[in-house]
Amino acid sequence: MTVLNAVAAEFRKLVLLPSALVATVLGTGLTLVLTATSMASRRTKLDGGMPEDGLTLNLILEMPAIGVIGVIVLGVVIIGSEYTPTTKDAGGGRQIAVSLTATPNRGVLLAAKAIVLTLVSGLLAIVTVGGGILISLALLGPHAGSPGEVLTALGWRPAGAVAYWVLTALIAFAVTVMTRNGVVPMVVFIVNTSVVSVSFLLSRVTSLAKYLPDVAGAQMFARNYPVEVRFEPLAGGLVMAAWVAVLLAVAAGVFIRRDA
Repeated sequence: MTVLNAVAAEFRKLVLLPSALVATVLGTGLTLVLTATSMASRRTKLDGGMPEDGLTLNLILEMPAIGVIGVIVLGVVIIGSEYTPTTKDAGGGRQIAVSLTATPNRGVLLAAKAIVLTLVSGLLAIVTVGGGILISLALLGPHAGSPGEVLTALGWRPAGAVAYWVLTALIAFAVTVMTRNGVVPMVVFIVNTSVVSVSFLLSRVTSLAKYLPDVAGAQMFARNYPVEVRFEPLAGGLVMAAWVAVLLAVAAGVFIRRDA
């Protein structure tokens, strides 16, 4: 099977997963609703005389960051579902055996999954980040400034937010390939993203934590990230991309060499 055929097959498999649909709703739909709610509340406060504190532009990009949970789920289930046993009526086997029969070249199979994940997570990120900006401009009205002024002030940070989504999805994917279990990576990544960030806590203890992928990557879009030594957006992106490259290389080596 060629890479193109493998990509098409993996795309069909992903869109048919119920968990992928849930991830899309959570990652994009819920995020846009929360963005609208937050911006409507801020508009009310600004209309009431609250002085502009300089946080409006930050909020426009930081709200969509919540939706990264959606692509974490996608990164986990696109490979974790391969190792989930089917029902007894279906034989109790795992999808990975069928996938490897259809695509014996393990490198091609893994590359196809990574390509599909990159494209889907990137599309969701563009829709969410772009939608969040449009919603914010509409609800904030004169408090946001003109679209041109806002986009100029944001600079390349919206692209950084999209890159953060994609790279986070690939990290979740690589870790799940290595563990062959979707539950643990999903719980760890979601908790670290939404409940308590272990990486952020470590940054309060040691400056070396700035090199952790989520801390460095967040600085692609977040202004004044609360660490002592900050990266410029491009530098933060390069650090996170380096993590992704290493983790994917290790995951590929493990996937190709071990038994299914």
